[in-house]
Amino acid sequence: MNLQFLADGILTGAMIGLGAIGVTLTYSILRFANFAHGEFIAWGAYLALGVASASGWLVAGAAIPIGPLSFGWGLVLALLIAMPLTGLLALALDWALFARLRDKASSITVVMASFGASMALRNLLEFLFTSRPAYFSRELQIAIRLGWGVRVTADQLALVALTAILVISLNLVLSRTQIGRSMRAVSENRALARVAGVDVDHVVRVTWLIGGALACASGVMIGLVVQIRPFMGFDMLLPLFAAAILGGIGSIPGALMGGLVVGIAEALSAATVGAEWRAAAAFVLLIGILLIRPAGLFGARE
Repeated sequence: MNLQFLADGILTGAMIGLGAIGVTLTYSILRFANFAHGEFIAWGAYLALGVASASGWLVAGAAIPIGPLSFGWGLVLALLIAMPLTGLLALALDWALFARLRDKASSITVVMASFGASMALRNLLEFLFTSRPAYFSRELQIAIRLGWGVRVTADQLALVALTAILVISLNLVLSRTQIGRSMRAVSENRALARVAGVDVDHVVRVTWLIGGALACASGVMIGLVVQIRPFMGFDMLLPLFAAAILGGIGSIPGALMGGLVVGIAEALSAATVGAEWRAAAAFVLLIGILLIRPAGLFGARE
């Protein structure tokens, strides 16, 4: 039995899940669907590419592959730098746009503003870097046989491990730190949290930083296994929202699980009925699950 689609789906789902965490955090705390989130994925990938290129000029041997991986320590350094930079980009967008609309405009106005910001960020990225695809590495890798027809590369295994580390770390932050408890309080009831002494503005800033950083990690993953393009975030936007809704808005494990479900559904449909039906199969599955459980897999029933 060939289970290659399962391995492909898990990798795709990991990339979708990381991005979906930012979507679900934004929606649960700020109460709007941020269509600009996909652009943070693309900007994060390009920021990491720029830092990785600079590290190659500054640090000897930064581009030499690490063991069986296709990338070197330069990309690891680039990821660590680009994640906070992407978070700062998200924070700057909030300062320039969303903070001025918060509590003053309707939710649909904020959503449309995010759509306009998405177009602006995407076109600026294309203007700066052109539409030609870029790559972190062109090193060829030999896939590892795992049995049942499954083959994976060392890069893919490393990226799945990175996803697990980031999700576990975020869960620990949300469950065992003061800022995590404050974020959960604001998510439940912003007005009550403010009365209880929670610094809501600080929570909002941290939310943007975390969402942008995870979007950057997702973008770097996509850039490693596919390619880097200005439209890469826009192409991921519908799967991101599907994963966030499927997992249950506000649930970090739910966003990751939703991403895995969407990724596996897309991979299975590509392997059986054709790649052009990837998105359709995922959304049919989404609709079916939501008909049974409208709150999503991990969402709390109202």
